[in-house]
Amino acid sequence: MATFRELLTEAKQQIRETDPEGAEALLADGATLLDVREPDEYEQGAVPGSIHIPRGNLESNIENRVTERATPLVVMCAGGVRSAFAAKTLQELGYTDVVSMDGGFNRWKDEGRDWRQPQTLAADQRNRYQRHLLLPEVGEEGQLKLLEAKVLLLGAGGLGSPAALYLAAAGVGTIGIVDMDVVDESNLQRQILHNLDRVGDRKVDSAKKTLTLLNPDVNVVTYDVRLGAENIMGILADYDIVVDGADNFPSRYLLNDASVKLGIPVVHGSIFRFEGQVTVFDPRQGPTYRDMLPEAPPAEFAPSCAEAGVLGVLPGIVGSIQALEAIKLILGLGDPLVGRLVAFDALDMSFNEYRLRVDPGNEVTWENRERIQITELEGLCMPSVTLAG
Repeated sequence: MATFRELLTEAKQQIRETDPEGAEALLADGATLLDVREPDEYEQGAVPGSIHIPRGNLESNIENRVTERATPLVVMCAGGVRSAFAAKTLQELGYTDVVSMDGGFNRWKDEGRDWRQPQTLAADQRNRYQRHLLLPEVGEEGQLKLLEAKVLLLGAGGLGSPAALYLAAAGVGTIGIVDMDVVDESNLQRQILHNLDRVGDRKVDSAKKTLTLLNPDVNVVTYDVRLGAENIMGILADYDIVVDGADNFPSRYLLNDASVKLGIPVVHGSIFRFEGQVTVFDPRQGPTYRDMLPEAPPAEFAPSCAEAGVLGVLPGIVGSIQALEAIKLILGLGDPLVGRLVAFDALDMSFNEYRLRVDPGNEVTWENRERIQITELEGLCMPSVTLAG
């Protein structure tokens, strides 16, 4: 039977080693630092930019975290022992450019190299978000991004309800809600944030009660105001993304112009009877609402849901897609619906995609943001935009 010392000596004979100075040079050349210490060790201090996979989980997790086996890897533990065994294992798994750091994190730290105490999830958060943590594309780093994100919901109604519920459940740290309405019994057919006991309550208050009971990690900020030219810039400026659940054209154009001026992406959704649509307007890299719809259609051609009706489950589908797109933007995942509009027909159970293009005649653009002056036309419930000369 081989002793531990013999196994360690054998492992070191089969791998490459370097000291912290050499490791730092490899990292500067583009290598990836893999930290195989235990979670409690990692929480006490880590090298910025490192990937953390505890040694006991290495074989099962590495292929999801480092997909290319030719990726240059520097493996680090506390003192250089576990990293040596880990490097040998990685070579056996087919990773071709692996180096173990002799002396590990302790020597790195003693030599005065860059390290910091990483932000980590608490034990109860690890349990709550464990299904996210199992996804390599999300993991702890992604969950921390969600907890740091700020998303503003325009409306706590049909679209805002499912979007808010799924954003809160996902752990989006700050959710703002703009709505100046009260809960009505007719809302309950589709607005699942509210219930019968809250009929007559302010919608923002009802929404906050539901979301904080669902996830105490979430800070719900309420705005029981009419969104107008005088307050929209101040409200939007505190957020990373806006989820648009507005049910009227004036609010949509007002939101468009303010979001363009601030460079904030808007996840747009709309519903009508049995149909819905979703897209993402990012003024920094794609078309906006004014590109899609330069002018509002006459009122007789665009009746509201209160006038034409809506299938109760439809906003649940569309609002959930809006939440999904917002989460993708936060995490930088996949292909967001920038420049693409997805239309859903509930009766046919069909999804169709349409391309949206920038209108060359539209002057309300990110490039012109300094000249945009947001105003509301007097006598009309329709915002306009003025470009300063």
